[in-house]
Order: sequence, then C-alpha cells, then structure tokens
Amino acid sequence: MAMAGISANRLELLQIADAVAREKVIDRSIVIEAMEDAIQKAAKSRYGAENDIRCKIDVKTGEANLARVLSVVETIENDSTEITLEDAISRNPDAKVGDLIAEPLPPLDFGRVAAQNAKQVIVQKVREAERERHYSEYKDRISEIVNGTVKRVEYGNVIVDLGRAEGVIRRDEMIPRENVRYGDRVRSYIYDVRREPRGPQIFLSRARPEFMSKLFAQEVPEIYDGVVEIKSVARDPGSRAKIAVISRDTSIDPVGACVGMRGSRVQAVVNELQGEKVDIIQWNEDAASFIVNALAPAEVTKVVLDEDSNRIEVVVPESQLSLAIGRRGQNVRLASQLTGWDIDIMTEQEESERRQKEFAERSQILMETLDVDEVIAQLLVTEGFASVEEVAYVDVSEIAHIEGFGEDTGNEIQTRAREYLEKQESDRDAKRRELAVADDLAKIQGVTTAMMVVFGENEIKTVEDVAGCATDDLIGWAERKREKDAEVIRHKGILDSFEIGRSEAEEMIMSARVLAGWIKQEDLEPEPEPEAEGAEGEAEEESATAEALQAEEGKSSASEVEGGKSSAAEG
Repeated sequence: MAMAGISANRLELLQIADAVAREKVIDRSIVIEAMEDAIQKAAKSRYGAENDIRCKIDVKTGEANLARVLSVVETIENDSTEITLEDAISRNPDAKVGDLIAEPLPPLDFGRVAAQNAKQVIVQKVREAERERHYSEYKDRISEIVNGTVKRVEYGNVIVDLGRAEGVIRRDEMIPRENVRYGDRVRSYIYDVRREPRGPQIFLSRARPEFMSKLFAQEVPEIYDGVVEIKSVARDPGSRAKIAVISRDTSIDPVGACVGMRGSRVQAVVNELQGEKVDIIQWNEDAASFIVNALAPAEVTKVVLDEDSNRIEVVVPESQLSLAIGRRGQNVRLASQLTGWDIDIMTEQEESERRQKEFAERSQILMETLDVDEVIAQLLVTEGFASVEEVAYVDVSEIAHIEGFGEDTGNEIQTRAREYLEKQESDRDAKRRELAVADDLAKIQGVTTAMMVVFGENEIKTVEDVAGCATDDLIGWAERKREKDAEVIRHKGILDSFEIGRSEAEEMIMSARVLAGWIKQEDLEPEPEPEAEGAEGEAEEESATAEALQAEEGKSSASEVEGGKSSAAEG
C-alpha cells in the first residue's frame, strides 16, 4: 500500500534504470547517477549555470529531489554559491563557516529541449560505463582464445562480435587467403586490449604462434594439465608450422600425445588453421640435436656450432639440400625461428671444398710468416696449428714430435713465429701512435694493439670514446627486412674481424667506463648474498667449522686440478 502514493512517472524512472542496466550489463547505480547528472544539467539551464544545483534520486521511491547548494562564508564573493554565516544560522542554528547549506528547489518540468539534452547526457554516461565494463572484462583475458561471429569486413580487417563487445582481426593477423563472410563463426586469440578515445579496442589474431599453442592446449589434455609443455612455435600462417614439445613425465611421448589417435588431435588444429601443415618436434636441451630434429624431414650429416655468434652450420647430402631448405627457404626459416639459431645449410661437397680452401689458406699463411716450404706448412696445419700464434706459444715439444721434425727444427720454427709476432706487434704499435690512439686504451680489459689500430681507423682514440660505444657498435647486429622474411641483413661492427662475442664486448665497454670514471668497479660486482643465520650451540658451530675446512680443502684441490688442466691446455 505504501507504493500507492508513488506517481507513475517516478516508478517509470526506476523501471527504465533497471531495464537499461540489464540491457547494457552495467550497475543500476551508474544509470541512476547518469539520470541525476541529466536532471542537474536541465536545472542549471533553467535556474542559471552559475548555481551549484544537485539532484538526488531516491532509489526506493524514484523521487528526484533538487537542491541548490550554498557554502557558508564570512564574506560573500559569489552570491550564487555562497551564503553569510548570519543567514545560514537563521536557517540552521548549528551552521558554521565551511558548511554546505542545501536550499530545496521545486520539481522541474522538462521542456522538449531539456528532455533532449537530458537524453544525450544519459546516453553518453551509459556508453562510457559500458566501454569501461568492456575494458575491465577483457583486459584480464589477454592470451585467451575467444569465439565470435563475423559482423563485417572493412578493407580486409574483420570485425568480430564477441557477444558483449567487438574485437578486430587486422588484415596482417588473418591467415592468408582465408575468406570469411558475415555471420561466420571464428575462433581467435586476444593479444592486446587498449583504451582508445573511441572506446576500448580488443585486438584479435589468427596468425600468431600463440594461437596455435592455445589450440593445442584445447585439443591435448596433457598440455592443458602441464604434463606436456610447448617450448616454442614457429608459423608461416596458412602454409606450414613447427612446434617443439617436451614431456615432464618420461612415460608419456609428447609427440604422440599431440598427434593423437590416428592424428585426430593434430587434425583438429589443422582444420581450424585452414589446412596449415604442422610438424611436431621433440624439444632437446642439446642445441645440435634439437636443430637436427627441427630440420625434419631432411636428414643431417654433420653440424658445427658457433655459440658466440649463435650460428650453426648444417651439412646435408646433396639429395637432401632442397628438402632441408624447403620451398622459398620455408623449412630452414621455420627451424631457425623455432630454435633461435641462425642456420647455414651446405652440402657435403661444399663443406669439403671449404675445408680444402681453409687448409690451403692456412698453409699459405704459415709459409709466408714462418718462411718455410709448403710441406712443412701443410704438416703444421694437419697437426692442428691454424695460426702463427698457436705455433709461437705452444710447448716446443708438440712441434718437435711431428713426424720428420726434431727438437732443432721445432725450436727454429717457434723462434721464427715469435720474431714475426714481435715485429707485427711493433708495426701495429707504430701505426696506433700514428693514428693518435691514447696509450690508456691498452688498460681496457680484452683490448689488443691490433684492436687499438682498428679503433683509430674508426675515429675512436680515447678511453671515453670506447666507453661511449654500444655493444652493437663493436660486434655488429643482424636484422630481417620483414618479420616473416628469410633474408637477414648483417651490419658489421668495428671489431667484426676479431670474432669477439657479446659478453666480451660488454666487459670491454664496462672496463672502459670504469677507467673513464663514469662508474665504479663496485657497481659491477654482484651484491653479496645475505649470510645465513648462525647455528646455535657449540656442536653446530664445530660442525660448520669442519664443513668450511672441508670446503676449503676441496677448493684447493680443485684449483690444483684446474691448474693442471690449464697447463695441459697451454702445453
């Protein structure tokens, strides 16, 4: 009976708020707040924008109460929003300076213009609330797969209706040659959600490697449960893909789990990806074995790894060359993306010719530098001496033991090697001085006289110049023209000819920065680990002391062994 006094208009206001809240899936209080703002705006246009007018809608009765708010002050500067303390006390005996006094206003009769303005305010507020809900709902769903219906296609970009929101699959995130029409159901991967002026944008993809990973997780229970792990994925969308998997349970074959009974699991993924062929490869911690697996179905004869530059040379039989490279370099490109290594493929004949060429070049260098005949130079190269430095600094017995040589011949060859290197060093030092390269560069960790000459030729002449270099400046860098392009452009570095790795280049630059005074040596040292709490009781202390002594003895014996290894290596 209490509701009998409520007018139809008031009830209708609450019903509209409920209906809008349900339809837009937003909180009812947000809709009521939007209505309050709309009534406030209409009232301000009626009574004057200079007034501070506020509206409060009763959520039970639907009654809209309008009031003008005045601030209690001692001296009035703006009579539209302020009231003196005397006048305030006459209305409320407890009033004091700083309080707010509300003056009730009569109910507002909306005209056509006021109603239209109110509608715009409500629509705008509701739209903003809806956008915020879309953002908050989808920002936590990045890296999930969602189902949607194609709403429209604009310039190759597909707009997908996700139910409560819209997502977009840009042209380059679609599978090439895939045609979708209005009303088609599509599955896609959420890779980004951004706030933008026109509302939150949900970016979807069907071409990313992560989409394939998630599809396999849906189809293969072992991946979903974490028993089988996907280590890496490489895709050429719509054409071919390689996926590397490993099992945490030795009793489960990861490749077999992904293939499924008669290929049912992998076929479900292939069907979703428009017939994209998928090679499932067992991941291996050993880089060489993993790369051999990744190049399947091609057979590999031999691999040579260069860990410093992250490159690997793969030797295959002549008949397997085209299979290893793949159509337009696809197989080797995907294998390279999957493993993270730059792969050079050559035939057995090419490798043999290259080795013969290297043998001839090394022999020629030793003939010229040591002033010996071809037979002696070839014998030295055959025994593994690839450079003059190796001949000069090994134990002389290693040269003397070569068949046909003796102690006298060994001493003579080593003397010639050392004399050549000394002269070469003297010439480089003179060249370095001629280029005005500072002596201090020799103090930088890992810098040789030959490097100082190269620095001088590249206008790097002081320690500060080296300190200002980036790692890529010294060792160069590689880049692809496009993300999916097989061609890699190699940019040479200043010290490219010295074949130093990234870690050595970083140490060199840091050493220069310490010498230049830019940083302190202490800044480069790792922070000491917090000491463990002391053991309680004499027995525990004695035990800790005994363990420390054992560890010290172990260290000394280890250093002896290490010293022995070092001597052997030098020998």
